[in-house]
Amino acid sequence: MLLPWEYGVRNLTRRPWRTVLTLLALTTVILLIFVVVGFIRGLDRSLATSGDKDVVLVYSVNSEENIENSAIGAQIPNLLTASVAGTWKRFDVTHVSPEMYLGTRVRSDEGGESLGLVRGVTTNAPLVRRVVQVFDGRWPASGEIMVGRLAAAKLGFDSADLEIGKTMVFEDRAWEIVGQFSAGGTAYESEIWCNLAEFQTATKRQDISLVALLLTPGSSTAEIELFCKERTDLELRALSETDYYQALQQHYRPVRVLAWLVVLLVSGAGIFAGLNMMYGAVAGRVREIATLQAMGYRRRAILLSILQEGALLAAAASLIAGAVSLLLLNGLAIRFTMGAFALRIDSMAILIGCGAGLSLGVLGALPPAFKALRAEVATSLKAV
Repeated sequence: MLLPWEYGVRNLTRRPWRTVLTLLALTTVILLIFVVVGFIRGLDRSLATSGDKDVVLVYSVNSEENIENSAIGAQIPNLLTASVAGTWKRFDVTHVSPEMYLGTRVRSDEGGESLGLVRGVTTNAPLVRRVVQVFDGRWPASGEIMVGRLAAAKLGFDSADLEIGKTMVFEDRAWEIVGQFSAGGTAYESEIWCNLAEFQTATKRQDISLVALLLTPGSSTAEIELFCKERTDLELRALSETDYYQALQQHYRPVRVLAWLVVLLVSGAGIFAGLNMMYGAVAGRVREIATLQAMGYRRRAILLSILQEGALLAAAASLIAGAVSLLLLNGLAIRFTMGAFALRIDSMAILIGCGAGLSLGVLGALPPAFKALRAEVATSLKAV
């Protein structure tokens, strides 16, 4: 015979302060799990969505995965379009984007200074970077820049510092912000874009960092890769954009492993906290448990009732933590080495967070319940 469902619910209200403290502790632990899982999911999404399968990147073979360290000749875009086929061409405009990508010190009007990511581009860039959309303002002209949606988070500035009309200083030159753009959650959203020729002048460089080519449907990167291998004097490397960001995912794999380790450590700490509180809760109910056994209730029924209490608390804590995460944490910009990305509290994060929360409630209640049920009934009835 099982104990009534209402019995476990009433037990939670009999000790309101203990119940509230246990609920707060579980909510805090589960909220930390949501934060770490949201970090992992946000990083994975940023890298996964940044690649375009139809875009090929050509950059210096010596830079490996660090395109900001790449330097190739300014004549490479024309040489590529003249030597290889398969590049998209429409209305007599070849979809090729020469770019200079550089990390540099950026200062705002308010005096803040930080390391930012600046990309010098031409008007061909939107033809190749098809996810980029200017949602406020316009495309930059001479002496002007446009900033990504997450550029303020990358720089550590207030969003008001990057509003249209504000001025930013980098490479000893002032640039006026005339536009803001989004890029579907990709890495571009943490960048600052300006005119390529002016950026070359400001940095006193004649070279560029990379060339991005948009291929026609059905074309492959084989011909471009063959060209780069044959022209060893140019020291070029060709890689599809999706492969490039997959390589970055491997590069950041230790970070992701460390984050999952943090999830396990936080969950472990939550289990021990639950054990401590459940031990305290069960220790004060030794006579109650013994009385239930004397009344004829089996140990299994009492165990299920104790687990029910732990599961109810954990479920409530999971719901509270999930609601807080969705309302306050989802989409929160995080500053990172590669730029910035948004925390992502998606269905997978909810599943992991709530699953870990319920596990904390059940696993935390098991050891103290077993200990209380193993005690002799006669001895427990005499307990104070």
